[in-house]
Amino acid sequence: MQPSIFFSNASSYVGPHGEPPLSRTGFIILAVIMALFTGPAIILNSTVIIVSLMHKQLRQPLNYALVNMAVADLGTAMTGGVLSVVNNAQGYFSLGRTGCVMEGFAVSLFGITSLCTVALIAVERMFVVCKPLGQITFQKKHAVGGIASSWLWSLCWNLPPLFGWGRYELEGVGTSCAPDWHNKDPKNVSYILAYFAVCFAVPFALILASYTKLIWTLHQVSKMAFLEGGAVAKGEMKVASMVVLMVMTFLISWLPYASLAMLVVYNPDVRIHPLVGTVPVYLAKSSTAFNPIIYIYLNKQFRKYAVPFLLCKELLEDDEASEATMTVEISTNKVTPA
Repeated sequence: MQPSIFFSNASSYVGPHGEPPLSRTGFIILAVIMALFTGPAIILNSTVIIVSLMHKQLRQPLNYALVNMAVADLGTAMTGGVLSVVNNAQGYFSLGRTGCVMEGFAVSLFGITSLCTVALIAVERMFVVCKPLGQITFQKKHAVGGIASSWLWSLCWNLPPLFGWGRYELEGVGTSCAPDWHNKDPKNVSYILAYFAVCFAVPFALILASYTKLIWTLHQVSKMAFLEGGAVAKGEMKVASMVVLMVMTFLISWLPYASLAMLVVYNPDVRIHPLVGTVPVYLAKSSTAFNPIIYIYLNKQFRKYAVPFLLCKELLEDDEASEATMTVEISTNKVTPA
């Protein structure tokens, strides 16, 4: 007989008559689906980190942020992803109350850090491409400062549930944990509202503002590339397009989860089928596999190093690869065309 562990909001994850939220087959299907995202996420994000450390050509301010995102996504995959696979395979959350708190904290820490890093990347691209402050450049020290700030910001807002302001609880079908969106206690509600505002709304605002500015500038850069045929314009257009695609993918992955969470906060009595509550959770976690795929696929220079690494082959130098590593000068910033 399998143990059944339910916490304070367990009623949100059982059927109308108290039956398990999913059949045994349903849990196995979820485990397989999560494994299909978690495995590639671990391999690809590890590749981003290792290859960037191995080749100094990839150590540029934008790449610093991308490596930081890979670290955060790898952390999410290793905690939330792997544990979700194991717990779904068993059909219940097997780690107890302490395990729930630890998983909820770790996944939230890595997830918000990744979200803040997306905002950092979007702002960095806007500064490099759009130059809103004239010739002020985005340098290595700014990237390092932004990375440190993303971790500190995430840590500051995910620690309070460990000390009584808010809490981590089961979510979805009850095989993973996250901040408790269901608890009606005023102290918990105040934490969730503050958490949503500073950890979702503020980064989203930065991302969307930068994204809008980038779209407009891309239009202008495209004209320049067409009229002048310049490598600078073409390189900037490709790099910015890559980042825009990453931002859109992240928003598509996380907005359903954030929207569902806010719905529950504003209407705690709403009855949501456990499977409906689980889909946005897994969609958010699946984002850990998307970013390295987009980066490797669109960036020729990175692909030159990553693909041989993944295939365990020696790096082959040829004229086309050498041309792909050419950097173009944007004022005092060097940007690698994808």
